[in-house]
Amino acid sequence: MPITHIVLFQFKTGTSPGIIEDVCSRMLALKDNCLHPSFQKPYIKALSGGIDNSPEGIQHGITHAFVVEFASAADRDYYVKEDPVHQEFIKSLGGVVEKAQAIDFTPGVF
Repeated sequence: MPITHIVLFQFKTGTSPGIIEDVCSRMLALKDNCLHPSFQKPYIKALSGGIDNSPEGIQHGITHAFVVEFASAADRDYYVKEDPVHQEFIKSLGGVVEKAQAIDFTPGVF
């Protein structure tokens, strides 16, 4: 069953727009740069994201959101726990991300 993985970022105060743009570009590039360990081909089905533009005012500091779609829980689990490209990306966020949140769901399962 497919899995949707939502990632939310709040950048540290004073983080330059250029650094934020770099982080976002590298996040989006994970779609092509993360390779399946058995097939050595990209395994992320879709990845999109952008800066918050909600008028609701309930973002609680979150400024950027990304939606990552996987074909299976196994693919998501590899991405989250083992993928070396993703792990390196996570390590690179320490100096610039104040808060990161993630939530996953299977579409239509309540």
